[in-house]
Amino acid sequence: MGDAKSKSHVPGAAARALLVVVLALFPALVVPSTAPDTAQSMILLAVFAGGIVFAEYASEYPGLIEFRFAAPFNRTRFALIALMTVLLALMQRNLVEPGILGGFATAAGALCGQILDFGLSPVRLLVNALPASVPAEHLALVRDGAALALVLAATTVAGFVTAIRLNAWPMGNGPFNVWINLPTFDPTAGNDVVLRLQRHARINIALGLILPFLLPGAVIVSEVLVKPLTLLSPMGFVWGIVLWAYVPASLVMRGVAMARVARMIRASRRRFADSEGNAFATA
Repeated sequence: MGDAKSKSHVPGAAARALLVVVLALFPALVVPSTAPDTAQSMILLAVFAGGIVFAEYASEYPGLIEFRFAAPFNRTRFALIALMTVLLALMQRNLVEPGILGGFATAAGALCGQILDFGLSPVRLLVNALPASVPAEHLALVRDGAALALVLAATTVAGFVTAIRLNAWPMGNGPFNVWINLPTFDPTAGNDVVLRLQRHARINIALGLILPFLLPGAVIVSEVLVKPLTLLSPMGFVWGIVLWAYVPASLVMRGVAMARVARMIRASRRRFADSEGNAFATA
């Protein structure tokens, strides 16, 4: 019976791993100007990422991926990074082979770029951090791509926060298990688990909000210490902007989710205390 239960995780794990592999390879497959060496590197990275996802979801016990049993948290994050990757890859393809989908992505990026291109905006800071040798047309492309990714990230975070406000997350009728959904968080260490969850939540939210402003500084540092980041290559453009927008959004979502878990634990304690008090009163 134990083997059958373990094998029941394999089909879902294989499907998730396949989706991750396809997503990692998509930009290299879509952009015609991808160099062969770059394509080979992307294949290795795709296989590595798919292997990690398969090993994680094929196991009965939690490992690294959080909120495995708190749908649709991870599905939302995957949908966000997939949408970013697809649209940015289509923008790159549109430069070489214009098409309907590429034109739509480019037009959406241009609209977002015009809206978010103002002083001290994260998009403006990213563009200004690029080396002066980068052509003006590429700076405009980076502006549009970064603005589009930032709009998608902000919309996803706002939707997730709304779902929590409406008590639509986490889904499911069973109790929320902190251990299997937060495997890297030890609920028995340190002070009260609610206080620790709230502290972690505030740290994650704060990091997520300031990272879009701080990450352009890493571009400037790379110009001084190592080879400057220019985002000129198609894969550098896609994955550089994806990471710039996705990591902060993921941190904010994680922080909001941990704050929600803290409130759930506090509410559960209150119900338990009330039930104990009523039982004592009627005894």
